[in-house]
Amino acid sequence: MGQLIKLQDYISRYEQDIYRYPTQFVRLKQQQWEKLKAAYLAGELEQLYSRPAAGNLEEDWMLDEKTGLKERVKGIFKRSEKKEPEAQGQERPTAMVQEENLFSLQISSSVNSLEELKQTFLNQLLRFQIKWGSSTIHEKSFVDQPFFLDEKLRFFLQRFPDTFLLLYKPIFLLKNAPVEVEVILLSPTDAWCITFIEGEEDAAFVGSSERFWVKRHHQHRDKKILNPLLAVNRMEKIVAQLFSLYDVTLPIKKAIVSRNGYIDYPLAPFDVMLLDKRKFPEWFQKMRDLSTPLKHQQLKAAQALLEYCQTTSSRRLEWDVDQGVIDEDDQIQ
Repeated sequence: MGQLIKLQDYISRYEQDIYRYPTQFVRLKQQQWEKLKAAYLAGELEQLYSRPAAGNLEEDWMLDEKTGLKERVKGIFKRSEKKEPEAQGQERPTAMVQEENLFSLQISSSVNSLEELKQTFLNQLLRFQIKWGSSTIHEKSFVDQPFFLDEKLRFFLQRFPDTFLLLYKPIFLLKNAPVEVEVILLSPTDAWCITFIEGEEDAAFVGSSERFWVKRHHQHRDKKILNPLLAVNRMEKIVAQLFSLYDVTLPIKKAIVSRNGYIDYPLAPFDVMLLDKRKFPEWFQKMRDLSTPLKHQQLKAAQALLEYCQTTSSRRLEWDVDQGVIDEDDQIQ
């Protein structure tokens, strides 16, 4: 499952500590899956989710990057074997309670196979990851609902390895001007700048060096589309500039993708991969088979990109209220 480190201009935990969260994600996801699988094989799914809070993801998912706050949060979530009812005034902060509810799993005990259990787990983890990747304990962003149904986003998050880091439609701030790009995928060995041209099944895209390409389909009239090289070249230029600024040596590659159609461009630039219905499956399998762990240059590359991404978020008022840290000047008069 690829890791969503930046979604448009939403806040991201990975912005705060890129060297911590990717490995934490891999470890905790594996722990949660092993717990589910063991319960399923033992016929104990129903019992597992009948226990209080048993369906919640590990508490470490929700920890902030600051060590001091992390220890406080651990204390908040810690459960002893002989837990006494919480005394008045010792309730968990509202923000933490709300997040715990957001990130709980709902796995039916009636799943019929291990494969069905895995798919259910991945589907729910996808929604969790989008929310977790667009919030911190202190702040949150309001994610547009279409992202939860976005097929391409789901494709990258569910079908690529855990060691792939995804920036999906990020907005860069360059010379105080926002620039939205499409997909930047950081593998342990390469940085991929990807743009999609997809339409009807078996549509053919005729490429050229002109401003427009032509989309052809036997059931429709020819249609002009903007040359995708413009988008992918702009992406590559931004990534190259930031990599140079931060001395990142991760190779940059460009790809135009049409998973359900064909790309006809015999004189295509040599530095762009055209991944159509004929070539995409081989490339995709190669990416899935990449067993290389997270690399330092990969994380350094992610940090360089995140430094220049725009972020729009709001402070969690309920956390400040529960912790009693709102300044007098901030109180409503």
